[in-house]
Parts: sequence; structure tokens; C-alpha cells
Amino acid sequence: MTPQAALAAAALFFCLLAIVLIPCAAAGLAMLNAGLGRSRNAAHAMLSALCVLGVAAVAYSVIGCSLQGYPGREALSFALNGKSWSWIGAGPFFFRGVSFEFGDNSPVSLAALLGVFTAGLAALIPLGSGADRWRLGASCASAALLAGIVFPVFGHWAWGGGFLAQLGVNYGLGKGFVDAGGSGAIQAVGGLAALSVTWVLGPRRGKYTAEHMPVAIPGHNAVFVLFGCLLAWLGWLGLNCAGALLHGAPFLRAPLIVVNTTLSAVCALLAAAAITRARFGKPDASLCANGWVAGLVASSAACASVRPSAAMIIGLVAGGLVVFSVEWLEFRLAIDDPGGAVSVHALGGIWGVLAAGIFSSVPGQWLAQFVGVAALLGLVLPATYGLNWLLDRVYPQRVPPQGERQGLDLHELGAGAYPEFMSHNDDLWQR
Repeated sequence: MTPQAALAAAALFFCLLAIVLIPCAAAGLAMLNAGLGRSRNAAHAMLSALCVLGVAAVAYSVIGCSLQGYPGREALSFALNGKSWSWIGAGPFFFRGVSFEFGDNSPVSLAALLGVFTAGLAALIPLGSGADRWRLGASCASAALLAGIVFPVFGHWAWGGGFLAQLGVNYGLGKGFVDAGGSGAIQAVGGLAALSVTWVLGPRRGKYTAEHMPVAIPGHNAVFVLFGCLLAWLGWLGLNCAGALLHGAPFLRAPLIVVNTTLSAVCALLAAAAITRARFGKPDASLCANGWVAGLVASSAACASVRPSAAMIIGLVAGGLVVFSVEWLEFRLAIDDPGGAVSVHALGGIWGVLAAGIFSSVPGQWLAQFVGVAALLGLVLPATYGLNWLLDRVYPQRVPPQGERQGLDLHELGAGAYPEFMSHNDDLWQR
């Protein structure tokens, strides 16, 4: 075996190991969502995470992988100004044509495996925004739509040789849309779906007074939240390494990817801690945790293409944005987002996409990144809202008032997560 072949084989094996770490990110987000919700909904939150991951994996395997495609494989295109622009994959369903064995087709099979895990990760994000009021069946149906349609379509545009990736070749905009670890394709897509879910469900009962002022509803378990951050960190190291290597980054940049991911998360945490201490007198644990995850989210797009100093700046900005965004969405727009999914994943993901252009030395790269953000806001957000709105017409997504007061653990599962400690506050009946 030649040295080049040995290096290629090592890269593929390393990529497989990195992909196997991604479920840690899902476990971390699930613990964050459960810890930031009420105690009477904790078991429901964790079961919802498992069900959503399963449904998303099936939906992506059946149809999503076909729609996402892979560069150089079957796709539907349209012609504009003499250029061919790919807009959706057209491969066979059920992973037909993908050989899950190491060989000449290994990058395709690894990309398919990565898609299964990342589709589930994207579908998991809206659970944070719909916490304490989202029916289990409705969250699974919404996950199927996201993982089977919305996520793979944008994934094709960004990763599968679609029109965003072609901006460099066809239009001379840098290297085309760059999103190595999925700040846009995974995080922003999931975050915008979370925003759509909050609009469809409305705020929790008792969240706003008659004067439309928000009432603080703290999470029930800060230990869950902070331990979830550590799990998410481990998963993100695998996510960013696998995503970057499969999307063109050299294998030798793996140490840089790990350093950039870690520094971005650390700096985001420190920024959130400093801002909350300056504003409230003491650091806020939940906002610091959200800052940490926002740093991970923002690091993904440029994890393989910026220096560590730039990664630190990306993290600092992400941590600051989350602190002010959570308050602004709650007070100004009456968006009740218990897990901070909109601020962390939608806003953090969009910032990460833009940062990949801002800190790039390639001419025109910033404009390609801006086009990607425009596609997220102009196409993905209306699609996720429209699909969830239609789903709500067919299958109401919110639990009835008595179920929300009783707790989703008892209402939908028949047993609580903490049977020896049950509390039912009357704050749900303030309006």
C-alpha cells in the first residue's frame, strides 16, 4: 500500500470513529432540553428525544438521503444564464446504490451515515422550543417532515453539489457556500424549525401575565443542563471532524478542527458568564450553558478554515448574542422558547455561517455565505412553518390545558420521572 493510500484509509477510518461520537451531541441536547423544562415533563422530554431520533433516522433513510444526494451523483438541475444549477438529489430511495463497505465508495457511504445522525440532530433541536406543551406524536410527525424533506433539500444545496455549493464555480463567489460542520445545514435548519414550532404552539400557559409581561419559569435540573454541555462538546468534536473531512478538508487539519471547536465553545461560555455577571450580579447557569452550545454551533461552519484566534472571536460573539437574544425574543416578540433553541441554533448557526465568510481570505466568500443565509431565511423558514402549520391543522400539536397542567409525564406516559416528588403549581391558571 502506498503512503497516499494508507493516509486515505486512515482518514476514512478516523472519519467513521468521529461519526460514532455524534450521538453524544444528541444526548447532550436531550439532557439540556429535559433540564431546562419542568420536572413534571422530564421523562416525556427524554422519551421524545429518543422517538424523534428514531423517526428522523427512518425518514432520512427512506427518502432524505435520496433528496440530499452526493456530489457527482444523480440530481435534478435547471439552466440559468447558460449555467446548470442543481436543486435536488434524484437518487433511489432506501439507500439503494450505497454500499456500506470500505472501498471506492467509502466517502458516499460515510456521508450517508453522517446524514442519518445529523438529520436526527437537526430534528432534535425543536424539542427545546416546544418543551412542556408539545405532544409526543406531533413532535415525531414534525421530525419526519424535517428529516425527510427540509433538511436533505438544504443539505443538497450546501453539501450535495447543489446551487449554493456551485456559487464558486458558476458565479465566482469564493469557494461556494462553505459549511464544513453544519452551522447552517444542521443547526440553523433545526433552529428555524424550532422558531416555527413556537409560533404554531404559542407560549406555555402562565408564561405571560395579563399585561403581556413574561414570567420566569426556571429549569428544574441545572446538573442535567451542565452535564449535557459536556456531552454535547464530545459529540461536536466528532461532528465537526467528520463533516469537515467529508466535505473537502484535509485529514491533517483534524487537530485544528478540535482546537477551533473547543476554543469557540469556551469563549462563548466565558462571554455569557461575564455578561450575566455584569447585568445580574452573578453568572446565570442556564444562559452560560446556552452560550457554550452556541459556541459549538457557531464553530461548525468554519472549523477547518480559520485560525484559533478567529475561532475565539466567533465564540465570544456567539455567547454575547445568545444572552441578549433570549431576552429580546421573550420580551419583544413573546416567543416562549424554554430551551433557547432559537437563540442558540438559529441565531448561532446563522452567525457561524456569516463568520465563515467574514474570516475568510478568499475573495467573494462573504457573499456566498450571505446567499446561504438568504436561502435559510427565505426558503427554509417558510417551508418549516408551512409544514408545521399544515400538520397542526390535521393533527393538533399542542396538548390540552389539563394535560399541560397535569404534566406531560402523567398525561401522555402515565407515570412521572420523579414519582416521590410531584409538584403542581397554580401559575398555569394565571390567564
